[in-house]
Amino acid sequence: MNRIGFILSSLLVALALASSMLFVVDQRQFGVVYALGQIKSVITEPGLHVKLPPPFQNVSYVDKRLLTLKSSDTEPTLTAEKQRVVIDWYVRWRISDPQAYIRNVGLDERAGSDQLKRVVRNSFQQEVNKRTVKELLSSQREQLMADVKREVLAAVRGADKPWGMDVVDVRITRVDYAETITKSVYDRMEAERKRVANELRSTGSADGEKIRADADRQREVLVAQAFRDAQKVKGEGDAEAARIYAQAFGKDPAFAQFYRSLEAYKASFANRSDMLVLDPSSEFFKAMRSSGSAAATR
Repeated sequence: MNRIGFILSSLLVALALASSMLFVVDQRQFGVVYALGQIKSVITEPGLHVKLPPPFQNVSYVDKRLLTLKSSDTEPTLTAEKQRVVIDWYVRWRISDPQAYIRNVGLDERAGSDQLKRVVRNSFQQEVNKRTVKELLSSQREQLMADVKREVLAAVRGADKPWGMDVVDVRITRVDYAETITKSVYDRMEAERKRVANELRSTGSADGEKIRADADRQREVLVAQAFRDAQKVKGEGDAEAARIYAQAFGKDPAFAQFYRSLEAYKASFANRSDMLVLDPSSEFFKAMRSSGSAAATR
């Protein structure tokens, strides 16, 4: 039993020793082997590799993929005409020499991002100071990014202490005025739009009054013309009616007189409650008296 236990213990120790000596490098990483705190070698090819067990040798990993660094501060920068603008940018970079990177920058990607951010920000400030807002937005935008990339590459590839990294691309995503300037610009734009709106409303109100006045004038003219034509037609009708009456009544004047008296009686006694106080000998009842006399005679 003791012999079997010894064999099992030896196998476990051998397995633990083998596992501490073997390590796998992923295709997305560099493997950096340290010997007593010093860089022994850098593994660039993915696969299974062998090293001495700790504490003689240790291994750490550094990302070899293309990384993205984005601007995070909103500190404004002055342009050539002293305008305060805020620039958003991003940088695509990678670690090209892990040994130089670890010695001169740091052990992880965060250290490189922090140092690279300072260099990029300073380069943008220097280049923006040389250009106007119009040039930043149109004519020299591409040239600005190229100049910043050149300056950043010169900094990270310094002859004394190269950073062991490569900058692939530098891009501007947004150029905008500082918040205080933006607010004043928006206020001026709002005031200008209000002025234009008020001007349009005033012009529209004046045009509306003019149209309404013209419409009222035309209405009055049309009503006056219609009234004139109506009165003319009415006058002609009354004249024609009078002519016909005169012609008809001229044939029998007595009947005409009698008919007119009946019309007068009809108008006078329209309502039962009407009351007239007249002299019986008045000419008003002449037709009645004539009728009564004629009836008595018969």
